[in-house]
Order: sequence, then C-alpha cells, then structure tokens
Amino acid sequence: MAIKHGRHQEDPGRGESPPGHTYLSAAGLRARGWTPAMMRRLLGEPDLLRTNPVFRSAPRARLYLVARVEAAEQGEEFRAVAAAAARRSAVGRAAALRRRREVLARIAAEPIDVPRLAPDRLAELAVEHRNRLDAERALRRPGHVPDPATVDGAEPGALDRWKVDYLRHRLTRYDEILDELHGRTGRAAAEELLRRRIYTAVTKAYPDLARECERRLSEQQCGPPPG
Repeated sequence: MAIKHGRHQEDPGRGESPPGHTYLSAAGLRARGWTPAMMRRLLGEPDLLRTNPVFRSAPRARLYLVARVEAAEQGEEFRAVAAAAARRSAVGRAAALRRRREVLARIAAEPIDVPRLAPDRLAELAVEHRNRLDAERALRRPGHVPDPATVDGAEPGALDRWKVDYLRHRLTRYDEILDELHGRTGRAAAEELLRRRIYTAVTKAYPDLARECERRLSEQQCGPPPG
C-alpha cells in the first residue's frame, strides 16, 4: 500500500512528513514480495512511524519511502534474497501439499464399519442414547429438565436424527484418528472426507436414513439454518 503525505505532523521525535513523499506500509511491501526478514536486512528502520488514528494504543505503522524501496529492489542483494525466499516458500508449499495428501490417503483407506442392527433394536438403542445425553445435559446446564422420549412417542424425523446420532456415536473411534492429526496440515480436509465417508456408510447400511445423512452434510457445508 502506497501512502502519500503532504505536510503532516507525525509522532514526536520523528519529524514531519516531507511534502509530496510517498510511502509503503509493511503490508504494501509484502504485496511486492518482501518478507519481514528482508525488510529488516535491506531497509532497516522505517522512514516514518504513524499512529493508528482509531486505536491509538496499537503499534505504530511502519512506513518506508517508495524511492528507497525501489532503489533496494534494483540491487543484486535484493534479487538474491528474494530468490532464496521464493525457493523456501516453494519448498514449504510442496511439503505442506505432500502432508495433506498423506493425511487424506490415510482417511480414504480407513475402513468404516457401521453396526448392522434390526430396525426395532436400532430405534430402541437410539432412544436410549438420546435420553442418556438429555440426562447428562441436565447435569451440565442448571435449569434443564430431562424429557425422556420413547420409541412409540417419537416423531419420525426426530427418531431418524436419534438413529444417526447413535450410529455416529458408535463410530467415535474415528474421532481418535482426527485427534492424532490435530495441528497437522490437511486436518480440515480430512475431517470433511471422514464425515462424508461415515454418512455414506450409514446410508448404505440403512437406506431409510439417507435423507437425514444428506441433511447433515448439507448443513455442515452451509452452516445451520438461522433460528
């Protein structure tokens, strides 16, 4: 970002901004390919420090004269340092891409074993799981009163949600895989792939739950509906 200044009083001790001079901020330098290390090495101290007009307690912006920046960019040292930085960046991107591919390959190869249960048994276990979670919620949230459900009294849509919740609970060992990937490149993509594989496996085992699985995938892509 280039910034033009007329006569403008700056921070005490830094003098006035010479009329007609144009400056580049650190963000502007980064857009031109400068790294913080290159700024320190080739430019040294900024030519101007400007106080943030909104947050005066924030660190002052460092501004560099465009003429000085352009002169540095014409030098052999800049070209050598910039080329070395570009090589390091390319190596870093390649390593990150390799790690991401490794993580996704692991998730793609992991078997997804959905328990096959009779419809009545699945409904019974799903309601029991729902009621257990509801009772645990009452322990964590003062004022929450448990409202036990029954298979016969459940709405079909609610029962489908509880069935998928229960089956997802039975597949929690896959969350351990994601925990192992915490902080690693590709974790977000791995989580999405694993989620899709789990709901696809549930749909294959229980075709009547396909709509609920599709709803969850759509909601997780777009975010929950408002309200």
